Amino acid sequence: MNKYLDIAPEVQEALAAGKPVVALESTIISHGMPYPKNVETAMLVEQTIRDNGAVPATIAVIGGRLKAGLSKEEIEYLGKAGRGVAKASRRDLPALVARGADGATTVTTTMMIAYMAGIKIFATGGIGGVHRGAEVTMDISADLEELAQTPVMVICAGAKSILDLGLTLEYLETKGVPVIGYGTQELPAFYTRQSGFGVDYRVDCPEELAAMFAAQRELGYKGGMLVTNPIPEEYAMDKAVIDAAIEEALAQCQAQGVRGKETTPFLLAKVVELTGGDSLESNIKLVLNNARLAARTAAELAK
Repeated sequence: MNKYLDIAPEVQEALAAGKPVVALESTIISHGMPYPKNVETAMLVEQTIRDNGAVPATIAVIGGRLKAGLSKEEIEYLGKAGRGVAKASRRDLPALVARGADGATTVTTTMMIAYMAGIKIFATGGIGGVHRGAEVTMDISADLEELAQTPVMVICAGAKSILDLGLTLEYLETKGVPVIGYGTQELPAFYTRQSGFGVDYRVDCPEELAAMFAAQRELGYKGGMLVTNPIPEEYAMDKAVIDAAIEEALAQCQAQGVRGKETTPFLLAKVVELTGGDSLESNIKLVLNNARLAARTAAELAK
């Protein structure tokens, strides 16, 4: 085991016994929502995973230690600290570990630490991808490279709709990452169920998801698998409303000169503001929906 890694006792016992475990990121706690909503949501997501037959393992860096599984107190700490905690991508881990610092994990670093711990399935809200205008800025999320090289199944509600979804799919195809639609042949766009772009395969049950991932592992692929699970119909937002909010958020982002890893938190916060908080509630519902599917898929994989 990696000498910098701490696996929570509940998670360690489940892994040793071959029981299903689902990884969760921590950026959504520190950067994705205000306190105390972030802590309430994190605890609700963990309970949802338990209710569906798996053990949750929220992942973060605390005091320079890579944590696979957080206590309630540690989740509360991250929630209160908010953006005072570093948003930790792959490039940040060596510095955080060496300095004994804290970091909230993105999709990238959650995948990395989950894999170190032996956790095969990870539930999140949406992945990063190719940003609009990337042909000029070269702003492409490290999430895509991680999916290409780390064998973890990521269950999400699609790529964040602030991105260039067509180019994101092209990038994943180039890297050989299977993109699976759960109950759909169309890529969901985070807040909405449709994007106009197709996925590689449609799957309609957790048993088939588990079988596909097991086959990928047995074939010796080094990368992961992306499962896109549409937001439930009753919580989806009107496409025209969300598109208008995104366009306004993008304009403000450019005007204020926001760049790099601050771009996504800025845009998502601005969309929440412009939609009167509706996008935050949709975000919570889609994360819970992904957690349920991840727990059920992990249970099938454990069989």
